[in-house]
Amino acid sequence: MSIILDANAPDGATTHNQDSDLIKDSSVETFVQDVIEPSMEVPVVVDFWAPWCGPCKSLTPVIEKVTREAGGRVKLVKVNIDENQELAMQLRIQSVPTVYAFKGGRPVDGFQGAQPESEVRAFYEKLAGGPIESPIEGLLEQASAALAEENFEVAHGLYVSVLEREQDNETAIGGMIRCMVGMDEVEEARHFVDNMSDVDRLKAPIAAAISALELAETGVSGEDLEAARAKAEANPNDPQALYDYGMACFAKNKREEAVNAMITIIRTNREWNEDAGRTQLLKFFEAWGPMDPASVAGRRALSTVLFS
Repeated sequence: MSIILDANAPDGATTHNQDSDLIKDSSVETFVQDVIEPSMEVPVVVDFWAPWCGPCKSLTPVIEKVTREAGGRVKLVKVNIDENQELAMQLRIQSVPTVYAFKGGRPVDGFQGAQPESEVRAFYEKLAGGPIESPIEGLLEQASAALAEENFEVAHGLYVSVLEREQDNETAIGGMIRCMVGMDEVEEARHFVDNMSDVDRLKAPIAAAISALELAETGVSGEDLEAARAKAEANPNDPQALYDYGMACFAKNKREEAVNAMITIIRTNREWNEDAGRTQLLKFFEAWGPMDPASVAGRRALSTVLFS
């Protein structure tokens, strides 16, 4: 899946301009000016590929990603061997993908076949003479912290920055959905999700965010929390009253109380409304994430109830 960002946005334009300088396609006619001449000043990696090559399709995005993260210390040139057979023969390319690194006008290193990102990064770091660190992890950490503090606009901007660099980052996509929900842009979030493929919607960070969206779409407001609490206390054996109270607690981010309400339903009336208490509790866990303390404690409590 690709998240299409606003092409008119300044950041998007900047990224495109940077890519045109760092990453380009070449041919037999332009190889000298694209590879040989620039390699006198900065290492140039040449990716020989073909449209029919499966491993090329997995390797090239990794090389492009690390090239961007190198920040200009290494450049990338891509050569389609089907369109440049003479050049492939001159450089003795026998299979694809083949990657050569040029320095000082001549090849100095290379490898064949698809490689994991760690190996590609090590290859680039050797050329660049130092570590190449991804800014994405740092941005995701900052976004997660902002999201936890309910600073949704800041988190949204950080997730956009990640997606400008890595359009398929599922953590950032899930974060974007959560931010839209937090900013009461529920309809926009639903439209965003509906345009995803079924495969993307099943990815863990995205699926968890969709659960949060679905809960927001119930329209439950935290404003009636006290009334729901009073009704549940007055009717402790009424599963609907407990359910409404749990949902109101969720809306006000009172996680422990939300879990306890659903656990009480499961313990006292498991089959009520087609096991609605357990179903809703699992949605809470998805919305909060598996490592959230409320999810951890809630799963432990659920296991105790189910298997005691």
